[in-house]
Amino acid sequence: MTDPTPYSEPQPQQPQQPYNAQPAGPKTNVLAIIALIGGFVVPLAGIIVGFIALNQIKTTGEAGRGLAIGGIVVGFVVGALTLLIIAVSVILPLVLVGSYGGYNY
Repeated sequence: MTDPTPYSEPQPQQPQQPYNAQPAGPKTNVLAIIALIGGFVVPLAGIIVGFIALNQIKTTGEAGRGLAIGGIVVGFVVGALTLLIIAVSVILPLVLVGSYGGYNY
């Protein structure tokens, strides 16, 4: 008579290696992340928080120095562009009106 189960004999299992987790590196400074995001949203906050984060990173040894520097740089660039746009939008109309000579009555 034939075997009623169509399955073959179970193969011997290879012994599995135990899972070795990699040791975690230093954690990223939260203020450095906030500085980078803040540099885009509120440039002055990105600059201030970036400098605070750099100071904390220097004393605690946390990761995130590049993020903090990026927040400072982005804050300065976005802030300068914002001031430039405001200056052009205020000064340019004044120059155009001044060159026209105003209204003649």
